[in-house]
Amino acid sequence: MSGSAFSDRADDERDAQAVLTVDLDALVANWRHLAARAAPAECGAAVKADAYGIGIEAAVPALARAGCLTFFVAHASEGRRARAALGAAGLGARIFVLNGFHPDAAGFDSYRAHGLDAVLGSAEELRAWSEARAAAGGGRLPDAALHVDTGMNRLGFPVEDARFLSQAELGSAGITLVMSHLVSAEDAADPINARQIAAFDHARERALRAYPASLANSSGIFLPARPFHDLVRPGFALYGGNPTPGRPNPMLPVATLRARVLQLRSVPAGATAGYNGRWTADRPSRLATIALGYADGVPIGGSGIDGRGAEVFVDGTACPLVGRISMDLSIADVTHLPAGALAAGDSVEWLGPHGDVDALAARCGTIGYEILVNLGRRHRRDYIGNGTGTA
Repeated sequence: MSGSAFSDRADDERDAQAVLTVDLDALVANWRHLAARAAPAECGAAVKADAYGIGIEAAVPALARAGCLTFFVAHASEGRRARAALGAAGLGARIFVLNGFHPDAAGFDSYRAHGLDAVLGSAEELRAWSEARAAAGGGRLPDAALHVDTGMNRLGFPVEDARFLSQAELGSAGITLVMSHLVSAEDAADPINARQIAAFDHARERALRAYPASLANSSGIFLPARPFHDLVRPGFALYGGNPTPGRPNPMLPVATLRARVLQLRSVPAGATAGYNGRWTADRPSRLATIALGYADGVPIGGSGIDGRGAEVFVDGTACPLVGRISMDLSIADVTHLPAGALAAGDSVEWLGPHGDVDALAARCGTIGYEILVNLGRRHRRDYIGNGTGTA
């Protein structure tokens, strides 16, 4: 790398106006907690969407070193990144590509070269994958999982179609896992959970019974029915999301996002803030302009309008956002802070120990998954911990 490139990177580090800190020890501790709960079933990890926004290259080796042997991604491109990260760390694991096998998008040779296994959800995919394996000849061939649709109506074989697949069809595709996906596991009282568990068992009454099975996602690991089978596939909970909404979060926070205060200003009662003047001060107010906007992954739904909106935290004290969030900036009302508690150049917490991802999402009118996967790429990213899971 040229001296100029090093200099540019150093300038970027100094100029970062928001810092995303990822605690790899907390990530590993969360995985171990879920693995212990699901034992003796194996505990895998969903690392799609850049490991839910925290970074595949950091998350996958940390989890693999902790003992995770199976990863799930959405796209083959994510699988290639995960495989490269494992290879760089001298580690190995299975990597399943959830979105199916489409030869025109990512050919069989790419799956084979990078050690990726496909998740097959239709007769057409099963046939194309089997034909590609047959044409590939000898050597190590990638395997596959069979996806059965038990109620999501999104991807997967209908239950009755899956039931009557033959051992020959399954064998030629290299099936090593049968899986489905829960629709409403976060609501333990929803009767669809029992229906899906029964449908999955029904699908596996014939040839599929011979194969390891996977049904439970993060919230599924906490269902009273314990539908763990042979492998559970947590995602959101690994990264600090609450798999048991309405109850205390059993997971540790993994990501903290802090942003710089660029300016402080005093405004009189009746002054407006932000685009279109959607917020009006009802008293003389002190406002802080923060270097964080929707280009950084802050949902526009978190805008402080009509008495609602998101908050930032200053030493644990909540400060509501006011006015519409801009592309690069947001504004917080800090009138209630003691004099001298905040100055230009200080940083405030947007996401973290005080700004819990689920509570933050609720204030923005969205879900915690969206908050995580949209964490912006122009933040400086600091990874802490060594992945021992001792957080």
